[in-house]
Amino acid sequence: MQHTQKNERIWWKEGIVYQIYPRSYMDSNGDGIGDLPGILEKLDYIEGLGVDIIWLNPVYKSPNADMGYDISDYYDIMDEFGSLADWDKLLEGLHRRGIRLVMDLVVNHTSDEHPWFIESRSSRDNPYRDYYIWRPPKGGREPNNWESHFSGPAWTYDARTGEYYLHLFDTKQPDLNWENPRLRSDIFAMMRWWLDRGIDGFRMDTINMLSKVPGLPSVKPEKPGEYRPGHRYFMNGPRIHEFLQEMQEKAIAGYDAMTVGETSMVDPELALQYTGGDKPEMSMLFQFDHMLIDRDPAGDRMTFRRWGLPELKKIIENWQITLHGRGWNSNYLTNHDQPRAVSRFGNDRQYRVEAAKLLAVFTLTLEGTPYIYQGEEIGMTNVSFDSIDQYRDVDTLNHYHCAKERGLSDVELFEGYRRFSRDNARTPMQWDRTENAGFTSGTPWIEVNPNYKDINVRADLERKDSVIRFYRQLIRLRKSSLTLIYGGFRLLDRENPQVFAYLRRGEDLSVVVNNDGRVDGDYLVILNFSDQSAVFRTEELEKGLAGWSCILGNYAEFSEYSVREDLRPWEARIYGRPAEYRQKGKNQQ
Repeated sequence: MQHTQKNERIWWKEGIVYQIYPRSYMDSNGDGIGDLPGILEKLDYIEGLGVDIIWLNPVYKSPNADMGYDISDYYDIMDEFGSLADWDKLLEGLHRRGIRLVMDLVVNHTSDEHPWFIESRSSRDNPYRDYYIWRPPKGGREPNNWESHFSGPAWTYDARTGEYYLHLFDTKQPDLNWENPRLRSDIFAMMRWWLDRGIDGFRMDTINMLSKVPGLPSVKPEKPGEYRPGHRYFMNGPRIHEFLQEMQEKAIAGYDAMTVGETSMVDPELALQYTGGDKPEMSMLFQFDHMLIDRDPAGDRMTFRRWGLPELKKIIENWQITLHGRGWNSNYLTNHDQPRAVSRFGNDRQYRVEAAKLLAVFTLTLEGTPYIYQGEEIGMTNVSFDSIDQYRDVDTLNHYHCAKERGLSDVELFEGYRRFSRDNARTPMQWDRTENAGFTSGTPWIEVNPNYKDINVRADLERKDSVIRFYRQLIRLRKSSLTLIYGGFRLLDRENPQVFAYLRRGEDLSVVVNNDGRVDGDYLVILNFSDQSAVFRTEELEKGLAGWSCILGNYAEFSEYSVREDLRPWEARIYGRPAEYRQKGKNQQ
């Protein structure tokens, strides 16, 4: 069943998502690769976090050119991960604990080993030829100058039929041709097959890339041998809303399913076209504005730029305000494609614990569904590899080889990889202090972060003031409050370079459907995003401070501090006040 968004209480709005990257979560058989039985072993741990929804990265059959995002069979499980029977046990175990399962949907492309592509490349008149995007050479070269997301040309020549096929990602990930109604019908049938097996929705990979501009024009100006990002020709293309509405009608309608789209190059107004209105095309989406804040637009995707906190405030406020009551946000700071949050947005050394907790407060006190990526709940950090041989990510490897051809040095390249490589988030989950962090009894598919002896689940659980215990407290707080889920957002002290502070307002709950007449209080969140002490002052609060009390903080003595107290480095505080003080404050003003 597809819901409208307008102020309606829905399970996926009130749920908290925990993302599992299966290859790196838990290995049950000692082959060094995480698997489904390994996840099954950790269900009590997952339940103990208090999360309601699992997003599982791809577990389908795949040759693993891009770690499962190159699918060769949509209807079966990757051998390294287990079997469909293992998957059934996992689903049953999650549902028995009241946890829903969201699967990755990868339908912009398949593996070149998928039966469709094997048929498609066999001859120009094969019935499956039009399942993919083929074009003849242009001037003896690629049909256009689009650059792959993974570096190099977005086209590969196939000598068997004398044409090029399009791949916006790796050469082994040919793009599907969504202009073909037969292809769309097969995709929708596959989606219904999984929904009928009992899953609760889909995370939709690169979903706004399905529609390409007719003619597939080159990016101007053209220079021989130069490949350029062609985003304007395949992001949010001319038929994308048509395709997604058809997907809703033919694949998702009739199921109580959550859908979340991975949609780069989408602003809040465009997000409303995807998630708002009477016929939303997805439940929510992942926006990328804050994921680009530290990328240098004049460089490539591995080039860092310094940013200021007011920039982040502006981004978050824009999304919070624009989508309130009209669409729905996804709140995240990291995932399998992004660096570790505490290394990117916090301080992963002196103030790692405090910063990890502060970022948890940030994620879990905004309007929108919160996403927690495995290891984030213990403050896992980026890894510092010294050799390209230690990396496994196809994006990083392709970037390295292309960059070396341009004459770049290892010193400058590794500075970027240590910040931005996707492998930062893909090192194995750190369970305990034993060899390989308790992830595997064999040789892990990628090296474990050497700091696992200090940062691991067991050590964290042994500490009273640990990151994981703080996450549990925060999750309980969010679930107890309709204001933290549905309330309005109001930014405070906009230009403060250290402090990110905002109100979550319970007065907006009167418009929430089915709130059972519940009246909830207000929350004030104050976050010091810096290594120094900080001052938070705002005149609009000075007149109405009565009733506020500190209900949670990431320093032990948080309950002793009033709103006026200065903040310590990376300090996070949540203040609450009952609903009756709201009107008193208005009267005082």
